[in-house]
Amino acid sequence: MNTRIAVPAVAMLLAGCGMTTPSTSVHQPMSVRPAPNPVATQDNGAIYQPGTARLALFEDRRARQVGDTLLVVVEERTNASKRSSSAANRTGEVEVSIPTLTKLPGAGLEGLSVGASSDSTFEGGGNSAANNVFQGNVAVTVIEVYPNGNMLVSGEKQVTINNGTEYIRFSGVVNPIHVSSANSVSSTRVADARIEYKGKGYITEAQNMGFLQRLFLSISPF
Repeated sequence: MNTRIAVPAVAMLLAGCGMTTPSTSVHQPMSVRPAPNPVATQDNGAIYQPGTARLALFEDRRARQVGDTLLVVVEERTNASKRSSSAANRTGEVEVSIPTLTKLPGAGLEGLSVGASSDSTFEGGGNSAANNVFQGNVAVTVIEVYPNGNMLVSGEKQVTINNGTEYIRFSGVVNPIHVSSANSVSSTRVADARIEYKGKGYITEAQNMGFLQRLFLSISPF
């Protein structure tokens, strides 16, 4: 292969890998189009036409159909701590002596004694603590409505500043009862919630360990 062709090809491949969107574990897709409105078959002359009206006369504007948007108020706070300790101690001693031998081989070993002792001590302890706070707002889209009325929502917010991009993603199952009159719901009331905050750009890359360093770290015995 020509070296002049291989070098630009490798450079383009690396550049393409750097521009890819970070992988996600939230429910897919993160946005869907609403179903088309049914075609009105008959015009009865009234102002309200069931086939073309977006909402019923006595319904509010809360999300309830596929394609509707919903505001999720992210207010996650976790605080956990763990402490453990253990101790063990063991001591052993053995002593053996050769008795008096009469008319038997080995009489010269009479009175010889052999002794051994061992002492083993172990102490261990560990502490672990975590305190995380995540607050913000994310607008999501209803991507599926379950038979019981619960809604599967998913959405993403992308913010780009100079050469860095931040991704805030959210998905979960929302009970319509928990949706407020302002068409919003707290993240603490969302089941199977998946929240992600990831970045892409040179600032994020500077905070990550290189693949060669990770390789050496995985095989290093120290």
